[in-house]
Amino acid sequence: MAHSIGFDNEKYLAEQTASILERVRRFHNKLYLEFGGKLLWDYHAARVLPGYDPNVKMRLLQQLRDKADIVLCIYAGDIERKKIRADFGITYDSDALKLIDDLRGWGLDVRAVVITRFDNQPSATLFKNRLERRGVRVVTHRATRGYPTDVDLIVSREGYGANEPIHTEKPLVVVTGPGPGSGKLATCLSQLYHDHQRGFPSGYAKFETFPIWNLPLKHPVNVAYEAATADLRDFNQIDPFHFEATGEVTVNYNRDVEVFPVLRRILEKITDSESPYKSPTDMGVNRAGFGIVDDGVVCGAAKQEVIRRYLRHACEYATGLADKETVQRVELLMKELGLQPESRPVLMPAREAALEAQRRNKGDQGVFCGAAVMLKDGTCITGKNSTLMHAASSLVLNAIKHLAGVPDEIHLLSPAITQSIGRFKKDVYEHPKISLDLEETLVALSISAATNPTAEAAMLKLKELRGCEAHMTHIPTPGDEVGFRKLGVNLTSDPNFSSKVLFMG
Repeated sequence: MAHSIGFDNEKYLAEQTASILERVRRFHNKLYLEFGGKLLWDYHAARVLPGYDPNVKMRLLQQLRDKADIVLCIYAGDIERKKIRADFGITYDSDALKLIDDLRGWGLDVRAVVITRFDNQPSATLFKNRLERRGVRVVTHRATRGYPTDVDLIVSREGYGANEPIHTEKPLVVVTGPGPGSGKLATCLSQLYHDHQRGFPSGYAKFETFPIWNLPLKHPVNVAYEAATADLRDFNQIDPFHFEATGEVTVNYNRDVEVFPVLRRILEKITDSESPYKSPTDMGVNRAGFGIVDDGVVCGAAKQEVIRRYLRHACEYATGLADKETVQRVELLMKELGLQPESRPVLMPAREAALEAQRRNKGDQGVFCGAAVMLKDGTCITGKNSTLMHAASSLVLNAIKHLAGVPDEIHLLSPAITQSIGRFKKDVYEHPKISLDLEETLVALSISAATNPTAEAAMLKLKELRGCEAHMTHIPTPGDEVGFRKLGVNLTSDPNFSSKVLFMG
């Protein structure tokens, strides 16, 4: 089964650009656009909308670069508790630094970084110093007094007025940040307050890809968004304000619906006029739904994402990173779509590989791990662990041998190299196990490729694994997880541990 396309990036870009520019004109050529979701490397969107370019939003900004300033927000609390962005395995403050670098790589610069709800937290102060000493402008905003109920206090010198205004020059100001709760909305409204105090009638709008407002409430794409945010307790709902105002059924998520009455009052207080928006849907400029060209393909991909999220949350529960309610919420979403973990095509082949390893090594008391990957032509390849290498390592080597047409009996790794790495782990690191994880295996492969043309031919096939689906019967070790992430493989695993060892360094 070859990969199919369900989303047209060019159609989406044309629709999205026109929608944003129309909104800028509507507000006298000064719009603060709250940019939700991931600005770069939006892998969730790419998984649920096959064909979606994970960097299409950056392409959008490139088209608007002459008209747009960029402001980056990060919540001080996320810096302090070292919150992790799962798809990169890095903290939110590191992600902010990476985002600034990535933007510069695309020819875009950040006007300022705003540390929100700042209260002199030590880690946030260090982050501020680090940025300022590298020439990046940093603004700190304290928690807004009176928020969310005391509108008179919020819209006053003691509320938004206490926040330092950010000087911007271009008609569009994109306000973004790593993850939810970064303070993007408050930053937009603070800017609006200062502009209107100076008699300048700027406006606000929201750009959030999910949920997609013009898809049904229980469309798999919208259900996949609920699964992705299960730990936040978010849920999608019909926008009651939009239905009351227009009679049109649209989808939004609970936090936007809940905050809308207060937000409308704040906007009216700031502008001293009736709110330009009748509903949360009105505030949005998202046109992702218009980029969908094959609903069947998109539905199938989104259902697989729900299963992925369930497996991920189950593993997070096993490792103490998630609570039981989060797992149960996603399990309920799976049942609503008629899914079970075994609906993931690579899951059962991975389990079969583990059972086969167990049968071959009858009497051995070790843990037998299996892994499987679905190549882009629909071929399923499996791997299992051994005394020499992890199941992840075996899987990747088997997959690239298949792609390169290398016979199974030919080894890609030189025994001299694997033995040398094994001795190094045992004698220098004093590691109890010498089997190679995926990261170590990829290093060994690159060394072998220098003298072995067959290994080089296979190594060049690693790029073809990007975007492929894989599953392991056990939670990956750090080296396996990083290896798969760098290869761009969509990995899931059963919530089992491969060892009784508590520390996996």
